[in-house]
Amino acid sequence: MALLLVAVLTTFFTVLVHSLLPGAIVRGVLHHIAHGRGGIWFWDVILVIKFTLLALAAHFVEIALWALAFVLCGEFSNFAFALYFSGVTYTTLGDSNTGLSARWRLLEPIEAANGMLMFGVTTAIIFAVIVRLIEAKFGLQRDPPAKTG
Repeated sequence: MALLLVAVLTTFFTVLVHSLLPGAIVRGVLHHIAHGRGGIWFWDVILVIKFTLLALAAHFVEIALWALAFVLCGEFSNFAFALYFSGVTYTTLGDSNTGLSARWRLLEPIEAANGMLMFGVTTAIIFAVIVRLIEAKFGLQRDPPAKTG
């Protein structure tokens, strides 16, 4: 039961951290386009770099959350090593020299699955930004949202 609680809570908080990205990124893209920079190669590249670094920062926070969970579970006494272990697990790189105790071992694949999902979300966000910048570059207009009520 404790394992399930740790897995659910840690996954919830990583998803929460990652859910803050799309809103910030959408506002950034709209601001970028509204100020006439959308479709200008240099500014578009800067924007994509900025958002990629923001996403990487979110991933780092998420890795740190998992590391904190491992420390709180008593699996590591050294946060720096827990952070390393979490990083190789979250990114699915893996480290065959280190593993969690039998009681907590299932957290490893759960963290790896969580990391894969969050990287998928990041990829989707960056892809959406690039599509929007391409639309701005070539003057492709989107249909306005339908009015309701």
